[in-house]
Amino acid sequence: MAFRLPSLRRNWLTAGTLARGLIAAVLVAGIGWGGTLYAANQSVQGAKKAEEAGFDGDAPTAILIEASSGSVLFEKNADELRAPSSMMKLMTAEVVFNAIKKGDVKLTDEYRISENAWRRGGAPSGGSTMFAAINSKVSVDDLLHGAIIQSGNDACIALAEAMAGNERIFAADLMTKRARELGLTKSTFANSNGLPDPGNKMTVRELGMLARHIILDFPDFYKLFGEKEFTWNKIRQFNRNPLLNSMEGADGLKTGYTKEGGYGMVGSAVQNGTRLIVVVNGLEDSEDRATEAKKMLEWGFRNFETRILFAAEQPVGYAKVFGGESRSVKLVAKTPVKVMVHKNGSDKLIARLVYSGPVRAPIEAGQRVGVVRVWRSGNIAVETPVYAAEAIGTGSTMRRAIDGASELVIGMFRAGAEKL
Repeated sequence: MAFRLPSLRRNWLTAGTLARGLIAAVLVAGIGWGGTLYAANQSVQGAKKAEEAGFDGDAPTAILIEASSGSVLFEKNADELRAPSSMMKLMTAEVVFNAIKKGDVKLTDEYRISENAWRRGGAPSGGSTMFAAINSKVSVDDLLHGAIIQSGNDACIALAEAMAGNERIFAADLMTKRARELGLTKSTFANSNGLPDPGNKMTVRELGMLARHIILDFPDFYKLFGEKEFTWNKIRQFNRNPLLNSMEGADGLKTGYTKEGGYGMVGSAVQNGTRLIVVVNGLEDSEDRATEAKKMLEWGFRNFETRILFAAEQPVGYAKVFGGESRSVKLVAKTPVKVMVHKNGSDKLIARLVYSGPVRAPIEAGQRVGVVRVWRSGNIAVETPVYAAEAIGTGSTMRRAIDGASELVIGMFRAGAEKL
C-alpha cells in the first residue's frame, strides 16, 4: 500500500520492517519545492489514535528521548526557554570533558579556590557546595566530582576561573561557543553553575540533546553521574539524583532548582538494553520532580520498542542532480535509521528526505547531501544524515544547458506561485 503526494518531481523511498500494525513496503515519494522528499506510512485499521496512547504529564516542560537514535517519544513545550538552574552544570562539565579530550586540560591539574569561588559558591554562600577551602588547590578530577555528584557551585566557579579567567568569559566564550558547536542554538549562559541570572536559559530539548551527547561521546566521564556519594574536606555528601535509589537502571544525570526556574531534572536509565533520557522543568515540588521523571521513564520502557526503518547503506531515496552524468544520486545512511514506536502499533510515521537541491555535480561518493527525518504523530522522532552512495561526474555541455534551462523555468514558476 502506498500514499502519493502531489509533486512535480517524483521518486521512490523504500522502507524495511516497521512496528507491528504499521504497513511497510514501497512508499511513493515526491520532491516538493526546495528539494524536500515526502513519504508516509499508514497505520492499519483498528489501531488506537496516537494521542489516546500518549503520556499524561504534569511538568510544564518535558521531553523523553531514546538515547541511541535520538528518537523523541514524548514532548511538551520542549522548546520553551526556562532557567535551567543546576542542570546547566551539564554544559560546564561538557566543556571540561572536551578540553580534557583535546589535551588542553589534565585530570591531575590543580586549580586554586579563589575568594570569589569560596564566597559565592562555597560554605558562606548557603547553596550547594563541595566545601572546598579558600585558597586551597583542588585537582580537576576532584572538582568534577564536586560539581557533578555534590552539585558544588564552588567547584564550577573554580573550573571557570582557571580555564577562562572569570565566569563571564567562561560562559560567553567557552560554554556558548561549545553549545553552538553541538547544535544547541537557543541556550544562553551567564555563569558556570546555574545560579540565578537572567542570562541563563535552556530548553528541555537542548538539555536532552546535551545529556545524550555526554552519554554517547564521554562514556568514561558519564560514570561520574551515577556515583552515589563523594567526600571532600571530610564532609560526605550524597548524590541529589533521586532516581539512583528508586529506579532500576538509573545512572544519571542532574537535578536543579531555583525560584525562577522551579524544580527540574535531567535523568537517564537503561533497561533491557534500551537507554532513555528524560528532562522535566518548572515543577513546584522536589517530590513532584522525582515522581514525574520516574513515571515518564517507566511509561517509555513499558510502551515502546525499537524498529529499524532503513539498514545502514540501504537506499533511502534519490536526490535530483544538476549538470551531472546522471539526473539523480542514490542516498544512504551510514548507520541504521531507527525509531522507537508504540508496541501496540498505534503510531503513524511520516518520513521526509530533506536536502538543498538539485545537487550540483560533481558529487563524491560519501558526500553528505541532507537528512532523513521521521515524524511520529506530528513530532520529529528522529533525524539522520544521508550521503551519496555513488560518485556522479560532471555531465556534457548539453546536459548542463538542459538542466540550467529547466531550473530557470521552475524558478520562474516558483516565484510566480509565491506571489499568489
